[in-house]
Amino acid sequence: MKSRLVASAALSALVLLGATGCTFISPQATTIEYSASDGVNVSDADGPLDVRNAFIVATEDGSVGNFIGAIVNPTGESATIRIALAGSEPFTITVPAGKTVSLGAEDGEDPLRIVDLDTIPGATVEMHFQSGDSTGVKTDVPVLDGSLPYYADLVPEMVTSTPTPSPMPTDTAAPAPQE
Repeated sequence: MKSRLVASAALSALVLLGATGCTFISPQATTIEYSASDGVNVSDADGPLDVRNAFIVATEDGSVGNFIGAIVNPTGESATIRIALAGSEPFTITVPAGKTVSLGAEDGEDPLRIVDLDTIPGATVEMHFQSGDSTGVKTDVPVLDGSLPYYADLVPEMVTSTPTPSPMPTDTAAPAPQE
C-alpha cells in the first residue's frame, strides 16, 4: 500500500514537471527588450539623451532620406545630441530639460533631411548618436519607403533644378508690304 502511494506521488510529480518543465529552461519572451515599432531605440548609458523609434524614410532609389525619431531628455538640464551618418555632416539638436523633441511628427519638428543617403529602402544604415560627454553609440537604423500610408507624407521630395524656359517672342503681325 505504501509503495503504491509513493509510486502515485512520483508519477504525479513527473507529470507536473513534464507539463511545466519547459518554463524552467526557456527564457520568458516578456523579459526580452525590443523596439515595438518600425524604428529602433538608442540608449547611451553614459549620455543623458535617449532616441526612440529612429528610422529613415527614403525615396525609391535611396538617394535622399528623412530621419524620423523622438529624442528624450529625462534630465533636469538642457542637453545636445549629435547624430552622424558616414559621409555627411552631423546634425545637432538641443533638447530642453525634461522634454521630448519629435522629428517628423505632425505636431513636432521637421525631419532631418539626409542628402546622398545611398541606401535603398529595406536596408539599414549605421548611424552614430552622441550626447553629453559620452563617446556615443553606433546603431543600425532601418531605411523604409512610403508604401505604408502613415509614412507616405514623410518621403522626401526630390528637388531638381529645371531651367525656366525663356518666353519666345511672338510676332503675330503680318509683315508690312514693301513698295
